Amino acid sequence: MISSGAQALADSDKAFSIIGAFEKTDVAYSLFFGSMIGFATTLVMVFVQGTPKSFINKGVYKGALSMLPAIYILLFAWTIAGVIGQLETGKYMASMASGNIPFALLPAMIFVLAGITAFSTGTSWGTFGIMLPIAADMAMGSHSAMMLPMLAAVLSGAVFGDHCSPISDTTILSSTGASCHHMDHVVTQLPYALIVAVISVIGYTVMGFTESVVAGFATCSILLVLSIIALKIKTRTQ
Repeated sequence: MISSGAQALADSDKAFSIIGAFEKTDVAYSLFFGSMIGFATTLVMVFVQGTPKSFINKGVYKGALSMLPAIYILLFAWTIAGVIGQLETGKYMASMASGNIPFALLPAMIFVLAGITAFSTGTSWGTFGIMLPIAADMAMGSHSAMMLPMLAAVLSGAVFGDHCSPISDTTILSSTGASCHHMDHVVTQLPYALIVAVISVIGYTVMGFTESVVAGFATCSILLVLSIIALKIKTRTQ
């Protein structure tokens, strides 16, 4: 990650920094070479331990078979994300909110828009890059005191969308690592993510109308406790 990020910084004539390298890193490059280094390290370790070659060959073969579905999905997901990036879908979606929504509703709408963008593109970091400048400009142009809440809405909405997206590399690799069918993982985590997202939207709405972070946080806390109690009651009655 640092190597590819440093190369990108050098190509754009920018000074090297750890944060800058992580910001500019090439995810596909990092995953590929990171996995190759991990594979080589594993081979060295099993050879040092004297593991029989027949056992190693069988392990490599079975491991490759188990990872093929994840590799296929990742390749298709990266292809879709690349096309979406070229079309600038995220920028178009973000521009739809600018100037068309009352300011009190903006934090909640920014959260929803960031979630939809991240879900559609499969990347939270890409959504950060698209939405954070827009949210900052909207806050500075109307109410600068709401700058941090607006940025927080982008961050939380993007993470929510990425967490639910079937084309997100984190979702794909999480399901593969847990030996779970990809779509089963996506579907079973949706209820939990959606409950928190709905609570967050209500909290951001309250914060937008009251212009109080404390009021928004208190609303979310109360709704979260009530949701947990309701889920427990529902589980006991089943």
